[in-house]
Amino acid sequence: MPIEAALIKPVVDALLALLQRGEKATLKRNADAALREAIRELLLANPDENKAQARIAIAKAAGILSEDVLLAEDMLQKHRATKARTAGKSGSGRKRKPAAPADAPSEGTRPAARRKPPATPSA
Repeated sequence: MPIEAALIKPVVDALLALLQRGEKATLKRNADAALREAIRELLLANPDENKAQARIAIAKAAGILSEDVLLAEDMLQKHRATKARTAGKSGSGRKRKPAAPADAPSEGTRPAARRKPPATPSA
């Protein structure tokens, strides 16, 4: 039996090494796909920053440190900076009028108590 055990161990070790390599390749492939999705998300008009950040984190956890990771991080950072800079601005650039209180009359009308009586012609 000791001879068979000595032959089995290298085979098991080789199989485990192949399995690990396959898992790493799958993980790397999935991380690459997540990174592509993060970049695609950031290119949208209204990207979901949290999704993009999570996908970038997946790529980093898988050990991918390429130009794509740096590009995605830079895009996310620039998007957040632009979003913070333009928050609350309207598209026309005009200032808004302050909202009138609910109980105040609108601009074109006057309350009945303040109306002047119609002028009567004097003869």
